[in-house]
Amino acid sequence: MSELLNKNSVAARATERLSFELGGIVKRLFAALFWLSSISLVGALHAQQQIDAQFGINGINAPSASNLNANTLDHSPQSLSGGVYPSFAADFIIWHNLGFNGEVAWRATRALYQDDPTSPYRPIFYDFNAVYARKAGRVGFTAMGGIGAESVRFYGNFQNCNNLGCTNYVSSNHFLGHVGGALRLYMTKSVYLAPEAHFYFVHNNIEFTSAHATRYGLNIGYSFGR
Repeated sequence: MSELLNKNSVAARATERLSFELGGIVKRLFAALFWLSSISLVGALHAQQQIDAQFGINGINAPSASNLNANTLDHSPQSLSGGVYPSFAADFIIWHNLGFNGEVAWRATRALYQDDPTSPYRPIFYDFNAVYARKAGRVGFTAMGGIGAESVRFYGNFQNCNNLGCTNYVSSNHFLGHVGGALRLYMTKSVYLAPEAHFYFVHNNIEFTSAHATRYGLNIGYSFGR
């Protein structure tokens, strides 16, 4: 098992630069998304388009460490399951019931990687999607699909510095595909509760047992326009 972990560690270091660049690209996409929303909000409402903003509490379910295939070097005996994940999301419906959205969900507390107290970590999921949203009376639903990234932060007693400053973690970033859906139950014309489910397929997810993870959550949101 030690040999397996060492090989995975070498692979992770070999892709560190590419992972850093991927994480930066995804973060810039989210910055662009929210910048666009801030300058287009008034025009969108005037045109009877719709913007939804929401906050949620989530859990992650993924294959356990015991499900690891001992013959593979592509994964490690660590499950993504467990913990509480707050999330933020915003939808922009710009043509009929079609639009786009962005989401971010992160583990609220650090977990211990393979129960090692010297290796705390925190997963963060970003995704950017095409979205279909529809409302009939007090009930609505959304379906979405897109791409994003998983960023796993490993914390330690060190300083990792660059031109933007210093942190006490290093990040391992991986491209992902995403699909999800939610049922929206409107308590008022604009305020809603939304149980939801999301499925992630994470490319090269070598730190964990599987490339798959499912997020379940409950959101409270507000709809502007329409």
